[in-house]
Amino acid sequence: MARNVQVVVSDDLDGSDGAETVSFGFDGVSYEIDLGEKNRAKFEKAFEPYLQAGRRISRSRRPASSRQTGPRNDRAEVRAWAKENGLNVSERGRISAEVMQQYEAAH
Repeated sequence: MARNVQVVVSDDLDGSDGAETVSFGFDGVSYEIDLGEKNRAKFEKAFEPYLQAGRRISRSRRPASSRQTGPRNDRAEVRAWAKENGLNVSERGRISAEVMQQYEAAH
């Protein structure tokens, strides 16, 4: 027996059929909303001045608030220093914040 399944996407604001998903971000958070043609036009009109004035970034770029503020240390160098100083550190993987802080304080 064959089965036919249909997915109907409805507008999240007014429940109308034929909506499409719109993705957007605000204040470091990504959102999706399903909007029909009428509500999508309203959405685009409301955002237009901000889109025109804003800078477009690639999806892979992280927000400035999540970037490291200091110089990035060579992990192999940190591991070698930790072993020389009797600190427990694995050969691979994450280096604990405590070890990184000790390394940075020593350099």
